[in-house]
Amino acid sequence: MPEPENPKTTPKKIGGKEEIGVEKRLLLAFALMGVVLFLTQYFYPQPTPQKTIEVAKQATPKQAQAPPPPAASTAPPPAGQVAATAQELQTIETDVYKVVFSNHGAVVRSWELKQYRDGLGKPLQLVNPTAAPKTHFPFSVAFENQTPSADLNQQLYVVRRTPDGLGLDFEFSNGRVVARKSFRFLKNSYLSQVSSEITENGSAVPHLLAWRGGFGDRHVIGSTASMRTLFFNPGENALTEKDVSEAKNGPVTDSGSFTFAGIEDTYFAAVFLPKDNRSIRIRTVSDTVAGVENAKEEPHVGAAVGGDGRNQFALFVGPKDVDLLRRVDPKLEQVVDFGWFSILAKPIFVAMQWLNTNYLHNYGWSIVVLTIVINFLLLPLKLSGMKSMRKMSSLQPQIQAINEKYKNVGIRDPRKAEQNQEVMDLYKKHGVNPLGAGCLPLLLQIPFFFAFYKVLSVAIEMRGANWLWVTDLSQPETIAIRVLPILMVATQFILQKMTPPTPGADPAQQKMMMFMPLMMGVFFYTAISGLVLYWLTSNVVQLVQQWFINRMMPLTPAPVETKAAPVKRSPRK
Repeated sequence: MPEPENPKTTPKKIGGKEEIGVEKRLLLAFALMGVVLFLTQYFYPQPTPQKTIEVAKQATPKQAQAPPPPAASTAPPPAGQVAATAQELQTIETDVYKVVFSNHGAVVRSWELKQYRDGLGKPLQLVNPTAAPKTHFPFSVAFENQTPSADLNQQLYVVRRTPDGLGLDFEFSNGRVVARKSFRFLKNSYLSQVSSEITENGSAVPHLLAWRGGFGDRHVIGSTASMRTLFFNPGENALTEKDVSEAKNGPVTDSGSFTFAGIEDTYFAAVFLPKDNRSIRIRTVSDTVAGVENAKEEPHVGAAVGGDGRNQFALFVGPKDVDLLRRVDPKLEQVVDFGWFSILAKPIFVAMQWLNTNYLHNYGWSIVVLTIVINFLLLPLKLSGMKSMRKMSSLQPQIQAINEKYKNVGIRDPRKAEQNQEVMDLYKKHGVNPLGAGCLPLLLQIPFFFAFYKVLSVAIEMRGANWLWVTDLSQPETIAIRVLPILMVATQFILQKMTPPTPGADPAQQKMMMFMPLMMGVFFYTAISGLVLYWLTSNVVQLVQQWFINRMMPLTPAPVETKAAPVKRSPRK
C-alpha cells in the first residue's frame, strides 16, 4: 500500500505534461513589453522543507568527513577463479541512505534518500529502475580503447561486508581478468568513498564508473529536461553542464584536472571528487529509456567518470543544499546555479533563509516580506521616474506644437533631427529625464524578477515549501483553477488603470497596452507558484504606492508657448 502523501515535503506533478521553456516565455513577455515602450518613444519624440535539511546540516565535523578510503590492493591476482555461484542483494542503510547493491555486475539497484520524498510521496529514488535491461545500473564499468576479455557487467562477484556493516567489497576473477570494487559509507553523511580496480594479465585496464538511464526525481514536471552531467574546471574556475542533446549523435567525453564530475537534476547531484585533482574523464551519454512505469521511452542523460586502471573517489550523492555542499568542498557549492543574476540571487536567497529561520518559519511569507522590502528600496527610483513622467505629461501641449510644426517632414528628412533636438531642448529646459519616464522602472524590475526565478527554481529549500493553499512553491498550483495567476492579472489591470498613460501615446497604443496583463497572465499561468506570488505581491505594493503618488503629485499642465509656423516638406530632387 503506497505511503500517504505529505504536502509539506512532496512536489506535485501537474497533469501529464512537462513544463518546458518557462524562463524563455517569461523573457519573451518582457521583450514584447519593451518593444512596445521603445517604439512608442521612437514615433513620439521622447525618451525544502526545513526538517528535511536539518538532518544533513546537524552532522558533526567528524560525520561530515568522508569515510576512510578502501585500502589499495597489493595482493597478486589470484591464480584461479573468484566468482559467486548465485545472485544476491546487499543493503547498506544509514541515517540518510538506503542503498541496495547487486553482486551481478557489482552495481547499485536502488539508491534512496530517506529524508526526501518524490512526487508520489515515497522516499526519493535516484536510480531509474525502468532503465534496465536497455542499459546497466549505476556503477557499472565502461571502457574506451581497451576492453577486457570478460564482460565484467554480467559477472557474479563475490561480496564481503565490512565489520561495521557500512562497507562492501566486490571481487571477480577468471584467472586472467581481475575486477574489484569497494564502497564505504558513514552513519550520518552524504559523503562516501568508492574505488574500482581492473587488471588483465597483471596490466591495468583503464575504465570509468557509469550512472546511466537518468538521475533524480522522475515524478516532477520537466524531470528529463533538468537532468545534466557536470564537471568543474578549477583552471578556468568554471562549471560546465551538458544535457542529453549534447550526446544525441553519440557519447561526448571531456577530460581534465576536474575538482568534481558527475550527474545532477534540479535539486540533487551525484558527483565524484578525485584525490589531488588528478586528471579524470567524464563521458556524457544518451539512453532512450522509460522515465516512469508504463511511460513512453525518451532520451535520458547518463554519465561515466574515471579513466584510470584504479579509480578512487570521494562520492557525494545527495541534496544540492548550499551549506552542505560548502562543507564537503567549497567549489561544490557551484552546483547550485543562480544564473546570470547571481549577484542579486544569492543575497535574496540568504535573506529568505534568514527571514524563514528567525521570524516567519514559512518561505511563502518570506517571499511576501522580502518583495515588500525590495519594492520600498526601489521607491525613490520610481518616484524619480514618476516625476519625469508628470513633467512630460505637463509638457504635452508644447510637444504637440513641435510635432505640428514638423508634421510635413518625413522620417528620413534631415530636418527630423531638428525636431528631435527641439524636443530634447524642451526636456532639458524643464529638467525632464525621458528615459526615467519610459522603460527604466520596468527594466529595474527585470534583474530582481530573474533573480527570484532562479532562487525559487533551484534552491532545494523551496522544494515542497507550502503557503496557504499552495502545496509547493517550486511548482505551479495543483488546484483546478490557479488562483495566484488570476489575482496577478487583476492587480495588473488595476495598476495599469491607476498609472498615468505614457505621454504622447495615441489611443490605439494605449488599447494595445491594456492587453499586456492578459498576455502576462498566459505566461505566468504555468509558472512556479513562488514566482507568481512574488509578482502578485509586487503588484499590490505598487498599487498602494501609486495611490499615494497620485495624491501627492497631481498633474499640472505647463504653459503653451507661441505656436511656430509649420515647416514645409523638402522638395524631392
